[in-house]
Amino acid sequence: MTNKEIAQRLGRDPATTLHHVRKLVDTGFLAPQPARRGNRGAKEIPYLSTGKSWELSGEDDRALSEAMLEAYLSEIAELDRGELDQSRLVVRVDAEARREFEQRMLSLLDEFRDRSTPEGAEQFAIYVAVYPSR
Repeated sequence: MTNKEIAQRLGRDPATTLHHVRKLVDTGFLAPQPARRGNRGAKEIPYLSTGKSWELSGEDDRALSEAMLEAYLSEIAELDRGELDQSRLVVRVDAEARREFEQRMLSLLDEFRDRSTPEGAEQFAIYVAVYPSR
C-alpha cells in the first residue's frame, strides 16, 4: 500500500501517516517498493511489511513502541475484516499471576516461532499488548 492508501484506510492525514511510515521504514518494519506512477502521473511508493518480529516492555523506547502500533495498524488496514481475528479480555489477578500469564504466553509464542516450517505453511501475524485496564 502507498502512504496515501494507508492514510485513507486508517482515516488519518497523509502527512502524519508519512511521518510514521518513514519511522517504520527506518526501524525495518516496512520496506519501500519500486516507485510507480499514480493516476495523475504523481510518483507513488508502495510499502510492504518486512515481517520483522519484536517484543517490548514498558521500559522500552516510546518512539519504537509507537512504531510497533503503527506497523500493526498498517498491516490490518490491508486486510478484509473477515481475515482478522481479534480478542479483548480484562482479567483481575495479582502481580504473580500476571507474571505467570505473561511468561506462559511468551513461551507459547516462542514455541510456535521456533517450529520448523512445514511445506505449504501459511504465514500469519500475532500482535499482543498487555496493559492496565482503567
